Amino acid sequence: MIRPLLFACLLLVGSPAIAQENRVVSKCMAIAQSVPGITYANFTPGWQPVATANEAVTITYAGHSTYLIETPAGVRIATDFSGVYGSEFNPRVVTMNKAHRTHYTDHPPQGIEYVLRGWNPAGGPAHHALTVDDVTIRNVPTDIRHGAAMEKDGNSIFIFEVAGLCIGHLGHLHHRLDNAHYGAIGRLDIVMVPIDGGMTLSVQAMSDITTRLYSSMILPMHRHATPLSVFTRLMGDGFAVDFRSTDTLSVSLKTLPDRPTIVILSGV
Repeated sequence: MIRPLLFACLLLVGSPAIAQENRVVSKCMAIAQSVPGITYANFTPGWQPVATANEAVTITYAGHSTYLIETPAGVRIATDFSGVYGSEFNPRVVTMNKAHRTHYTDHPPQGIEYVLRGWNPAGGPAHHALTVDDVTIRNVPTDIRHGAAMEKDGNSIFIFEVAGLCIGHLGHLHHRLDNAHYGAIGRLDIVMVPIDGGMTLSVQAMSDITTRLYSSMILPMHRHATPLSVFTRLMGDGFAVDFRSTDTLSVSLKTLPDRPTIVILSGV
């Protein structure tokens, strides 16, 4: 489902929040309705690019915060990769966040072509904007909590644009998002949300963020001991709940649910 959100299909990513060396074309960047002098690329409910409407992306829950994404062209991506989950998938791309060693590794296996850290080891925000075959990957920096203090730009939300879909992984998010973050994220058709209830954010805070993003498909992760019912109840009756018996799903623009749906894969 493409919601009646005004967005530019050919907007160049280059805002200060996600400044990057390589400018990439984003199909997921939102534009405020109040911006003057803008011609909107599309705002018709139900619009779908013909070339990608039927192309399916495969998403598999590997464990913890690691989801495995396989694009129609066969590019394999593992999120929040520590080496514990997803290595058997032989990913070509891995993303990482440094909140805990369960979300990154200093020794990724040989054969991984792109290692995208959500922080910049040299300091300042991480800047990622690359296209690998049929997927464009970018990041939106967020801060990380160290005890009572916050480290600016210590982690990232990663966004994968593939087959017309906008897929976001919130990572080990430690704070609520402001309007600049939401603007930099743009439209997310699918969002992967940590619901541990404390190591990241409270379940209430995560449900507030998820509600505002209003994605067609919500994939919980990083659950620990939090009952799934706590999260689904806070999301309210406006969101359907779909328990799956397998750890893998296939999704395309054409098969996105008509109603925002929390999809709980096996293992979550």
